[in-house]
Amino acid sequence: MKEVHLAYGRRGLAARVPDDAVVVTPTELPGLADEAGAVLDALRAPAAGAPLADVVGAARPGARVAVVFPDLTRPMPNRTVLPPLLAELGRLGVGPDRVTLLCATGTHRAATEAEMVELVGPDVARDYPIHQHRAEGADHDPVGTVDGAPVLLDRRYLAADVRILTGFVEPHFFAGFSGGPKGVCPGLAALETILEAHSPARIADPRATWLRTEGNPVHDFVRAAVALAPPALSLDVAINSRRQLTAVFAGPLPEGHRAACEFVERTSVQRVARRFDVVLSTNGGYPLDRNLYQAVKGMAAAERVARQDATIVMAAACVDGVPGDGAFARLLGEARHDPGALDRVDGPRQTDRWQAQVLARVLRRAAVWMHAEGLADEEMRDAHLRPVPDVSRAVADALDAAGPGARVCVLPQGPLTVATAPGA
Repeated sequence: MKEVHLAYGRRGLAARVPDDAVVVTPTELPGLADEAGAVLDALRAPAAGAPLADVVGAARPGARVAVVFPDLTRPMPNRTVLPPLLAELGRLGVGPDRVTLLCATGTHRAATEAEMVELVGPDVARDYPIHQHRAEGADHDPVGTVDGAPVLLDRRYLAADVRILTGFVEPHFFAGFSGGPKGVCPGLAALETILEAHSPARIADPRATWLRTEGNPVHDFVRAAVALAPPALSLDVAINSRRQLTAVFAGPLPEGHRAACEFVERTSVQRVARRFDVVLSTNGGYPLDRNLYQAVKGMAAAERVARQDATIVMAAACVDGVPGDGAFARLLGEARHDPGALDRVDGPRQTDRWQAQVLARVLRRAAVWMHAEGLADEEMRDAHLRPVPDVSRAVADALDAAGPGARVCVLPQGPLTVATAPGA
């Protein structure tokens, strides 16, 4: 047996697996020696488009600037990226009185005051006004339509003379990649726009998958929606497992984001020779595994290398629960006795239905055994998951049930690795 360290919560988790288990991780790149300097270099000499100084200089005197940043569910190193960006704006004459920070929450909950300080750092939280988007609020204006659907975006974003996106690029299980335009849609979009971007038909399309942005009905909608009110500059970063910057990309959309996606694809995709009987996965640790809703991503990562009727052993802390008061919990309750109800393409458009669809797809391929300190056993059973108190024991039991010759694959970083088996 050998021990594998899993990304789980804030502390991690050790698991014992057979010596012949295939452990698949992203290519671990060293952090940049001067992270702040790399951010400034990208802003001053972007891969495409005008540098930040020219963007600001072209705006009207006294121009207002909106800086968009990811919310508390993303491992974006905001405390590394925002200070040099804001300092550069200050050097260009745009101080805190002319800058608004917009937290791109999409349909996620708002951060508490303490969580926001942790997210952006005490100095930024003290010196800059921060607005947390609310998808169900009234502060949205229409900017046009995509596929006949209205696109409504946060009024504060639209009112800014200069709009700057910041984001973290990782493989995404139905949008291809995160970062880039996702900061605006769904990040700053009204609920009705988000529901169209994540409609049951779009999510069910086989092209809505990892690594694909062109021809992906989800990403195509997102990209077209943001093009109706584009940012002046998009600043995307890649990170390693220690949340250090490994690369920084700046430029207009979609060019800057495309370059970041190409870089991340080269380091995150790992190929395996076969599918496996047992797959041990995580959701990348905190903050990605803070609830069950988010943890579906790690299950989808395991699905790519799981054979039909395999067992996925999932380790995600889920310190925020399901969450119990959200739409995902209601959908699970409605489908308690009928898991097929989770992914009816002709069902109503509801918040979080997209995550329920992906969960149902995973469950059609594999049983999911779940270790999560933040979930009650009954909550896991309601989601058609089998609670397990010990990950190592669960892997051993799943291998015994699979029979002689069964093999196990381990994804210690969960969805941060896109493991690809033949036919995936």
